[in-house]
Amino acid sequence: MKNRFLPFCSLALVISSVLAAPAALAADNDDGIVVYNAQHENLTKTWVDEFTKETGIKVTLRNGGDTELGNQLVQEGSVSPADVFLTENSPAMTLVDNAKLFAPLDADTLKQVPARFRPAHGRWIGIAARSTVFVYNPSKISHAQLPVSLMDLAKPEWKGRWAASPSGADFQAIVSAMLSLKGEKATLDWLKAMKTNFTPYKGNSTVMKAVNAGQIDGGVIYHYYYFVDQSKTGENSKNTQLHYFKHQDPGAFVSISGGGVLASSKHPKQAQAFIKWITGKTGQDMLRTNTAFEYAVGEHAASNEKLVPLDQLDAPAVEPSSLNSQKVTELMTEAGLL
Repeated sequence: MKNRFLPFCSLALVISSVLAAPAALAADNDDGIVVYNAQHENLTKTWVDEFTKETGIKVTLRNGGDTELGNQLVQEGSVSPADVFLTENSPAMTLVDNAKLFAPLDADTLKQVPARFRPAHGRWIGIAARSTVFVYNPSKISHAQLPVSLMDLAKPEWKGRWAASPSGADFQAIVSAMLSLKGEKATLDWLKAMKTNFTPYKGNSTVMKAVNAGQIDGGVIYHYYYFVDQSKTGENSKNTQLHYFKHQDPGAFVSISGGGVLASSKHPKQAQAFIKWITGKTGQDMLRTNTAFEYAVGEHAASNEKLVPLDQLDAPAVEPSSLNSQKVTELMTEAGLL
């Protein structure tokens, strides 16, 4: 009887401690954590609601843009009220990391995301991804006329035929990848040619609307703008198609959305738990059904079935921590784009 009873007690204690863990985390953190969120608000709110439901940990969101919140964190430094920072693109994560404001992430969290979707240093991690695409109007451009490379858009034959939103963090992340892949001279030359060739719009959705309306032949955006519009009325994308550059071209760049825990966090255990949760199975599975149409990046995680699979994009390998927003701003300013 004694030999049977001891294992049963041990098992009961283990089960009790596992069930109590989320409650203990929540009890230690009655005020909850503060997340500076530059990700899609609807996606992050979906994550937050389910995370709080499962763990009891409250989350306060402060929403803004990548660059805006990244610069705010740098200014606030160690007195920032933020516990977690989430972005749409990598450069803002690098900005904060270069200011030495992130804490190392737990090893178990890092294991949940393949190495290509997180920086090697382990101070932040990929939480989602988006692909660069060329959106075009097939009544203006035939399939045979599509640019083979993003670099082709600097050629004279593309003058007045394409658009982009140079002031946005999305496009600047794409230029950051070009800088990493092609070097400073080639990037500056391309940006100067871009100044001559392209038409500026404010926002990727505005670029797509202009292409859809036939105002411009094509434009450089991220893939999800098209899929989000298609999931609704499709009125701003019905006359467009997407061209994927592939071939490890700069135009096939996959931008990683990042998440990190601030070293100054007053609730580090809860903050680490949040990042672990959104990069884990439940958080990544939610990307498959969420209307943000971003790619899941977790190990063995499936993305929305309407998207071209990540492994078919033939994206270039870019170390996320190499993306330099400050240098890109300098080059784009020199080229007359900002």
